[in-house]
Amino acid sequence: MEGVLGLWKLRVKRGINLVARDTKSSDPYLIATLDGQKTKTKVTKASCNPEWNDELTLTMRDPDAPIHIVVYDQDMFSKDDSMGEAEIDVKPYIECLRTGGLNPNNVPNGTILGCVHPTEHNCLAKESSILLEDGKVVQDMNLKLRGVECGEVVIQLELVLLPGQNLGV
Repeated sequence: MEGVLGLWKLRVKRGINLVARDTKSSDPYLIATLDGQKTKTKVTKASCNPEWNDELTLTMRDPDAPIHIVVYDQDMFSKDDSMGEAEIDVKPYIECLRTGGLNPNNVPNGTILGCVHPTEHNCLAKESSILLEDGKVVQDMNLKLRGVECGEVVIQLELVLLPGQNLGV
């Protein structure tokens, strides 16, 4: 695990109004990639509003590297169809950890530590809060999928630092 700073936990909650790639629906799944690693959710059959509730884990070596996600429609007899993609900019989360200097034991649960607004440079569909939840720093986000006419993915991001790592906090 040389060079690994921590583990990204992606709680992939659901998809909203995903584009239909089959006749009236799709069989969606999500793939998350980071620095050559790849992990995926389960396939949800016949839904444009899947409830995945899957937790994916990726190792973090570079605190500035974005996490790339792609949603696909599973097909039995042909190549899976893309249902859109997005990028998770982790820099605001990392910056919040670096500048926060907080002791989770002294901060009330639900305290908002930072907010990220949608811009043309990120994939956020709406404002995203970085907050303290059950002693952990998490970021809830709705990501607007690119390359398609509609669709969002709801994800919660959390970084678990390995012992001895502090990101310069």
